[in-house]
Amino acid sequence: MRASLIQIAVDPDEPVAERRARAARLVREERGAADLVVLPELWPVGAFAADLFAAESEPLHGPTYEAMAAAARDAEVWLHAGSFVEAAGGSLYNTSLVFSPDGELAASYRKIHRFGFDQGEAVLMAAGEDLVTVDLPRLTVGVGTCYDLRFPELFRGLVDAGAQAFVVPAGWPARRLGHWTLLARARAVENQAYVLACGTAGTHAGVEQAGHSLVVDPWGEVLAEAGPGEEVLRVVLDPSKPAEIREQFPALKDRLLGIAAPRRPHPSR
Repeated sequence: MRASLIQIAVDPDEPVAERRARAARLVREERGAADLVVLPELWPVGAFAADLFAAESEPLHGPTYEAMAAAARDAEVWLHAGSFVEAAGGSLYNTSLVFSPDGELAASYRKIHRFGFDQGEAVLMAAGEDLVTVDLPRLTVGVGTCYDLRFPELFRGLVDAGAQAFVVPAGWPARRLGHWTLLARARAVENQAYVLACGTAGTHAGVEQAGHSLVVDPWGEVLAEAGPGEEVLRVVLDPSKPAEIREQFPALKDRLLGIAAPRRPHPSR
């Protein structure tokens, strides 16, 4: 399976409509080069541009949905379209969209863990409630977003739901770049799953973005990593590898907390 992570730069001087069109064009350029394309978190507005969240919010089937559905269909790819600010029922959500190669919505995920410590996203957006997985050909993908990466229980839940890979779009700040790469590798190692972590580049709301999107394999090895600027990171995944690693090193079978572990017979005496 070929995957492309589009580490798009968020420039506050670029109008949202222009960035939306540019992102769609970048997705279309992956036609024939990728089976799965991933965009970052809140790329239409910027993850730290909290003062723009309400003004740039959209209904689920709004301009970003329509542009990304068309791009997925034209490129004939599975598209994790990153996330946008969704307006629904009087609340705002940080919502991710996943489209199939025919441009149909395969899944949506409202970010559960909101960042800000009683500021920004944490107070302006409502929390999602549902874990989300998507069945791609030969690979089941679990969906998380940015700050979710710090909460391993979410990814354990996705593993229990059948995930063999995680897609994590983010708007991660450069000053915590070390945490970004460390946590991506930790989630891969402890769950024996691929991690496709796609961040933004550029600076918005005065916050320099980390970039450095990366793909980690189920053994914790970094298969590819981007630099700090706008870049398309391409990698080939082996869909059989999570199952192989889990069979060769069956650590997940020894879980005792948060899951009903299978009873083992006592050794004969």
